[in-house]
Amino acid sequence: MSEASVTVPRVLIAETDPWTRDLLTQIILTVRCDAVLDICENGLQAVAKLSLHPDLVLASRELAGVDGLDVLRHARRALRDRPLPFILISSRSDTASVREALPLAPTAYLTKPLNVESLRQRLQTLLLSEGAAVFCEVPPLIPGMVLNRYLDMRREQSDGAPLLADVQVAVKRSLQAEGLNLKLLEEEVRTDPQITAVLIAAANSAAQHREGPAQTLLQAMSRLGATQSMNLILGLALKRAARLTDPELAEHAELYWNLSLHTAEYGRTLARLMNLEQERAYCAGLLHCLGDLAVLRCLQEWKLAHGDLTGEQIQASLKGYGAGFGSALRTRWRLPLELRELIAAIYQLGGGVYSRDALAMNLAAQMARLKPGDDLETISKGKTARLLKISPIELQRMRRN
Repeated sequence: MSEASVTVPRVLIAETDPWTRDLLTQIILTVRCDAVLDICENGLQAVAKLSLHPDLVLASRELAGVDGLDVLRHARRALRDRPLPFILISSRSDTASVREALPLAPTAYLTKPLNVESLRQRLQTLLLSEGAAVFCEVPPLIPGMVLNRYLDMRREQSDGAPLLADVQVAVKRSLQAEGLNLKLLEEEVRTDPQITAVLIAAANSAAQHREGPAQTLLQAMSRLGATQSMNLILGLALKRAARLTDPELAEHAELYWNLSLHTAEYGRTLARLMNLEQERAYCAGLLHCLGDLAVLRCLQEWKLAHGDLTGEQIQASLKGYGAGFGSALRTRWRLPLELRELIAAIYQLGGGVYSRDALAMNLAAQMARLKPGDDLETISKGKTARLLKISPIELQRMRRN
């Protein structure tokens, strides 16, 4: 850190929705990577954390228990001796709501969905002295840390897969004179497993208060809206190791990405043939290698922290941890059960009665894993194709397309 900025700021974030909490965290860390963060999901926690004397508070007005306006009242009463910067964030933009907050002198009253760039610029003013700069090194590994132990620790906390789409280009191409075009944005990022998984998870969070799960990227983006979708996508790009810079890891990621895309396309084709939900089949295929990609991202983080990594260790890590990382992510992000069941069917069919959707995804995976010189006979005579009554001619036609 530079001499002009020696005091490490403490920032309190109070937000109910986990995806908005994560977005706020990433924005703050891009401005002050050294900031100490106290993160709360309800108002009672936030009031208690005021005793730690934060240098800045960002709080949602719509907090459970004690709302953000009451947190602001507590802050003004408890910290009379110093002006505490307090940014109040709300989904309410009506005049009465804004006027109600004004007597408490919030530093800013921001409405959702947030303008990420505007918030970042405001945070720069609040957290950085003029001319100051902050430099943060990647935290070193714990002494004695070995790769397997590191992956065991990261399995339940990983940030997911690396980004494979070019986010900046996608957003730029989707911007039109009248604003961000949601359909164009969806077309630009629809092949990216990480973006698809996160937006589906965010659209199904409790904060959305909607009935019925969003199971495709377009459904998720329609529920979130253009601005919030863009914010979440840009937030993903801000995270550490969002992109793979190591050539060997990037090469492995390309293989898994291609396998995902082929499975997704075969899944959609089979769904169309059998009059099933095509876009859900596409998403299931796209997301089934999410765990393998997440392992590669963690290996990138390991290298950034100066851990040694060989080609054999990459292979062993993917084999030993890919499935576990994928299962942990799908559970932690609470992806819809129907979507998870289709992803599971890609790997193997369980016992009992099989749904046509599950059979279609299982067959899609078999087709995607075919090598150029492989014969279709084994697949056409297999259990899945026979149950679906898919002929060798249809399989051959699918393969050519």
